[in-house]
Amino acid sequence: MGLRKDFLWGGAIAANQVEGAWDVDGKGLSVADVATYKPKVDVKDYRKQVGVTTADIDAAIKTKDTADYPKRRGIDFYHRYPEDIELFHKMGFKILRLSIAWTRIFPTGEEPEPNQAGLAYYKAVFAKMHAVNIEPIVTLSHYEMPLALATKYNGWADRRVIDLFVRFCQACFTAFKDDVKYWLTFNEIDSVTRHPFTSAGIIPDQTENLLQTEYQAFHHQFVASALVTKACHATIPGSQVGCMLTKLTDYPNSSDPRDVLASFNKNTMNYFPADVQVFGEYPALVLNYFKEQGIEITMAPDDLAILKANTVDFVSFSYYMSMVSSYDDSNLTLTTGNTVVGGKNPHLETTDWGWTVDPVGLRISLLQLYDRYHKPLMIVENGMGAKDKLTTDHHVHDDYRIKYFKEHFEQMIQAVDAGVDLLGYTSWAPIDLVSASTSQMSKRYGFIYVDEDDLGHGSLNRYKKDSFTWYQKVIQTNGADLS
Repeated sequence: MGLRKDFLWGGAIAANQVEGAWDVDGKGLSVADVATYKPKVDVKDYRKQVGVTTADIDAAIKTKDTADYPKRRGIDFYHRYPEDIELFHKMGFKILRLSIAWTRIFPTGEEPEPNQAGLAYYKAVFAKMHAVNIEPIVTLSHYEMPLALATKYNGWADRRVIDLFVRFCQACFTAFKDDVKYWLTFNEIDSVTRHPFTSAGIIPDQTENLLQTEYQAFHHQFVASALVTKACHATIPGSQVGCMLTKLTDYPNSSDPRDVLASFNKNTMNYFPADVQVFGEYPALVLNYFKEQGIEITMAPDDLAILKANTVDFVSFSYYMSMVSSYDDSNLTLTTGNTVVGGKNPHLETTDWGWTVDPVGLRISLLQLYDRYHKPLMIVENGMGAKDKLTTDHHVHDDYRIKYFKEHFEQMIQAVDAGVDLLGYTSWAPIDLVSASTSQMSKRYGFIYVDEDDLGHGSLNRYKKDSFTWYQKVIQTNGADLS
């Protein structure tokens, strides 16, 4: 059968990883602006890479440095977006996933009125996209909540953040109702327990019971997502609102039933945040887990009714790798993945950052998600970080990247042929950017090379890699020609 004729091919970026201009036009500090480049920490030790303390935050607030805080500079998409969008257009993009930085609209999250300069910036970005027939899909929270809400309220641990987020989103819906049809509420919402500060503004050393606080923050985000979904549908007729899950596909390490059970439990907890947003209720197994762990979620009287009445229209997800689980971790060789540590599958190769490469896992993930949710799916992140080399004549010969995508697209198409309703695919990322976990530029994902190193040195010139032309052909043929 192949992909639908209106399949949405494109790429995905995040404001905090590309825009730069961290203190321009009234923007406030976000949690991303205090993320540091840590060259002395192993890139495979993600816990230390994303870890943050109160002292770290205090030091970051006092400095205007961008060398050690790479997300403050990004790749200067803030000023270069016309050039970058033109390059995306030349590749043939139908859609571009991007995020709106909350602190460009409400610098601390509590201003009485939105920052007009921030609204004007995104209005101009969307106008440029529409001028070249690229549809936006906008993430409203992509690891960039106001730092002020983290330091004042401990982020999403405090219920007051719900109303502040809904107000931000409503300002976006009102301003961009003619520009954006597709919206995502929270990026990789399941990640709160993996990096609570990045995802939810929770400062661990100011938190007495971290696990309790993380799941309370989950609940506040679920309620906010439901309210935002309701507001979007009311403000923008015909709009589509999706949830976004990190698909951490996990296999049993062996046929030992205890390994099968360990893998089942891990997958169950991975699905849980999407379950709430799709079905509008907490899964029974998760409620029992809360009971066993002594976790008590404080809810307002109407919360469960709000969740049930305002479920999402489609399910989007990131997929980069798979892992294996065992009842006994001593049976495993551990490796890293997308901000997670787990068992390494001996049948699979890994990237330089330890992430397993599992194209068949993408097909499995699509089949699992569609079978579970019966809603349209969208792959909104998939790709590989690699150490690209720019030649003296400004080329990057990245056959390894072409091979990666070719194998994943083959499996993606087979899942569609099996009956999966897939709306689109956006690669992570179409252009080199600052890595979310390690704050590196040398971990390159793009079809477009950006001349910038880990310390911010370089011309910022953009150069097409070999994969640029290949992806262009894939889009032109709607996936029929992967040669």
